[in-house]
Amino acid sequence: MSSREVTLRSTVGGFTAEGQLYTLSVWFILALRLMMGLAFVNAGLDKLLGGGFNAAGYLGNAPSSNGSPLADLFVSMSQTPWFMEFMNIAVPWGQLLIGLGLLVGCLTRLAAFWGAFMMLLFYFGNWNVAHGYINGDFAYMPVFLSVAAFGAGRIFGLDRYIEQYEIDGQPLIERYPWARYFLG
Repeated sequence: MSSREVTLRSTVGGFTAEGQLYTLSVWFILALRLMMGLAFVNAGLDKLLGGGFNAAGYLGNAPSSNGSPLADLFVSMSQTPWFMEFMNIAVPWGQLLIGLGLLVGCLTRLAAFWGAFMMLLFYFGNWNVAHGYINGDFAYMPVFLSVAAFGAGRIFGLDRYIEQYEIDGQPLIERYPWARYFLG
């Protein structure tokens, strides 16, 4: 193995996958993180600055009109006042915070998880399988999960420094191993 590649290996359920990760890959991982961060910052800002974001119309109409298998769930959500109040805050601010987290590489795994979750909801809300089950909303889910899996927040990101922050002479990530689920 040359100094330009690293072997990745993972075993799940008795099956082992193995492959080579080349040094150039780090730039693609960074590009994915920044691309998704910018997309979510833009989406969140559009909703916040556009004034009057209200998810009720979308939830109550779009999934039903496009044949989403979760249409009844979305309609039920749209008819629950407290849930709509929550969604009208959570969607634009969630998009903005997820995007900012990815752009600066802070709490990257947490941001990527919530980004993938939002894309799952958008996938079922924007249901369109005319050209197959894989569309842009679906494709973004593994992009977010890849950002998390590769620890993209350590590449020119704040997570690299947060993980090494010392508490009583011990790096944060060693003192609190559970933080790996949020950082990286």
